[in-house]
Amino acid sequence: MRHKPQTRSKVLSADNGVDIVGDVHGCYDEFMELLKRLGYERSHDGTFRHPQGRKLLSLGDITSRGPYSIKMLQFFIHHISTGLAEMVDSNHGWKVARWLDGRPVTLAHGDEKVEEEFRSYQQEFGPKKATLLREQSRRLLFSSPSHMMVKRGDKLVAVAVHAGIKDDYIGLESPAVHTFCRYGDVAGTGPDGRPIRREWAKERKERQPLIVWGHDPRPEPERRNGTLNIDQGCVFGGMLTAYRYPEDELVSVPAKKNYSGLTDTPLTRYTAD
Repeated sequence: MRHKPQTRSKVLSADNGVDIVGDVHGCYDEFMELLKRLGYERSHDGTFRHPQGRKLLSLGDITSRGPYSIKMLQFFIHHISTGLAEMVDSNHGWKVARWLDGRPVTLAHGDEKVEEEFRSYQQEFGPKKATLLREQSRRLLFSSPSHMMVKRGDKLVAVAVHAGIKDDYIGLESPAVHTFCRYGDVAGTGPDGRPIRREWAKERKERQPLIVWGHDPRPEPERRNGTLNIDQGCVFGGMLTAYRYPEDELVSVPAKKNYSGLTDTPLTRYTAD
């Protein structure tokens, strides 16, 4: 077990605009299509930049389940290091980070695909490059803040978080804050092994700032009590969604297929409910 990198800043300026992207889960092709729809252009150094200086902000879960976890890790390693993007902590990101750190974790629910990709990467590029990528990925995931406070000038206009946050937690750091931000409000585990989730957004009393979150896939973006869910289950055959601030616009691209291998997906279960 190695030293855990210091957490990055949890404050992001939206003075030039920000594009918040929902759960990608290795759907790199759809992610590239979404960037194009949002107006990002590939630069001479290989980075994707917006002509107006907008920044990308990921809600986490960039890996697992889908086909291109390593491409997503490489994208955010490069773009965060150059100040063009940011990303918050997430449940799959936390699991993969601990695996990369050599901790005893069980890779399941699509995380095992990340291990397969790293094995193939090492076979293709050799152990030296694979070791470097593993360390860069470990640092990226471990240093991601629990949530991101998006400010315009000095005003807090939005909070980006993977699974949810209590208003009292905004701006704080503690094990309880990190757990809530990664997993949401969980009331235990059901007989099928799935978490029993409380609807924290339904119970929210405040309306400001806007809380933009993912983790719990919905067929369409869902606004409720000053919150906005933008996880539309791309990896399950749904959509990949971005929220544009300050325009208050939603931009989505359809998934090319259901990559998860599941027929009973969160999207079908949600529709059935």
